[in-house]
Amino acid sequence: MQTKKYTLTEDRIPASWYNIAADLPKPLAPPLHPGTGQPIGPADLAPLFPMALIAQEVSQERIINIPEEVIQAYRQWRPTPLFRAHHLEKVLDTPARIYYKYEGTSPAGSHKPNTAYPQAYYNKVEGTQRLTTETGAGQWGSALSIACAYYGLECKVFMVKISYQQKPYRHGLMEAFGARVTPSPSMETNAGRAILAERPDSPGSLGIAISEAVEMAAIDPNTKYALGSVLNHVLLHQTVIGLEAIEQMALAEDYPEVIVGCTGGGSNFAGITFPFIGRKLRGEQDVRVVAVEPAACPSLTKGPFAYDFGDTGHLTPLVKMHTLGSTFVPAGFHAGGLRYHGMAPMVSHLLDLNIIEAIAVPQLETFSAGVLFARAEGILPAPEANHAVAGAIREALRCKEEGVSRAILFNLCGHGHFDIQAYMDYNAGKLQDYEYPAEEISMALAGLPSFQG
Repeated sequence: MQTKKYTLTEDRIPASWYNIAADLPKPLAPPLHPGTGQPIGPADLAPLFPMALIAQEVSQERIINIPEEVIQAYRQWRPTPLFRAHHLEKVLDTPARIYYKYEGTSPAGSHKPNTAYPQAYYNKVEGTQRLTTETGAGQWGSALSIACAYYGLECKVFMVKISYQQKPYRHGLMEAFGARVTPSPSMETNAGRAILAERPDSPGSLGIAISEAVEMAAIDPNTKYALGSVLNHVLLHQTVIGLEAIEQMALAEDYPEVIVGCTGGGSNFAGITFPFIGRKLRGEQDVRVVAVEPAACPSLTKGPFAYDFGDTGHLTPLVKMHTLGSTFVPAGFHAGGLRYHGMAPMVSHLLDLNIIEAIAVPQLETFSAGVLFARAEGILPAPEANHAVAGAIREALRCKEEGVSRAILFNLCGHGHFDIQAYMDYNAGKLQDYEYPAEEISMALAGLPSFQG
């Protein structure tokens, strides 16, 4: 029986993270060793992660205390504000009550520092000298670069090549904090060289960049790997968002009936929704939860729930998730942080249990929603966050059609100040919707591991 209680610091920051594993009606399928097909143990993960994070990855404890050193770092931007979108409600002429949790106030301009700081902290404590990672749109790479500078660690970032080209200011920000940034695929790793030999003009993918970062960490005992989404411990750290939102909604004397979150790997979605889903699973208060993903990379809505590799080079353990196939390379749409072939196992598991819903939205609708939101509320969202905005607008318009007032909450996971070129292209009519590439995904899914548990 759990005895610990959730607490807040004097400045209203959560003193603990929430672990949804403790409340699941059915346990998560274990990660498997790619060679033996057997569940992996801590020793298998030790070359990549410090033991503190490995312990969090497999923990069944509902409440995990946040180290005081991490809380001190959080104080720079937490708690983040919760706003009611009064102006957007008027523009939509909807009876819905729309709320958004704004994570763009962090040093990196997104939710990513919520896990970057703990990961850097635990690595520093255990003697790690440098961290390697991948990044898509650059929000995660920016956050880890800042956190590494804070704790005195070296940082190496493999940035998906198409995003490296689309978002020069993002890798400029990382370099300003001392990180070394390389467009991926690169000639620096065996994984990168193999991709370039097969396709010299490859735009890259998060799966490829993960392979490069993991390979570099695995061969150096002084280097560990840090991941910005997907894994349980990453989603755990992000729950500070939802824990704060529960208290803030209470202050507003309201409670969300619908929560919307954009999904690529699952971290910001988990951050805003998991504490509320936990309340639902414990029978405390019901809520409907909607995951919104890009139609051009529809892992939740089109991908099977199967064991697959998290990277293209097949260096990572097998995890059960909704996947488009580890070799799938999505089109170069602007929501670079959502261009991942798989989905967090925990998010995938919740969808499989019908605890959450999932929809896919095309690119032009998301940018239209982002511009509408910016002009109404005065905040320009990141392209990734536009998916949550679009989902929330759909829900608000449904309230209008049905003539009912519902409280809708979404996570505005970051600002779009480094994504101005994307908005310029949208306003100039240069963006397009990408159709679901069924043929390419079928080819990628043909390579799913034969062992499926």
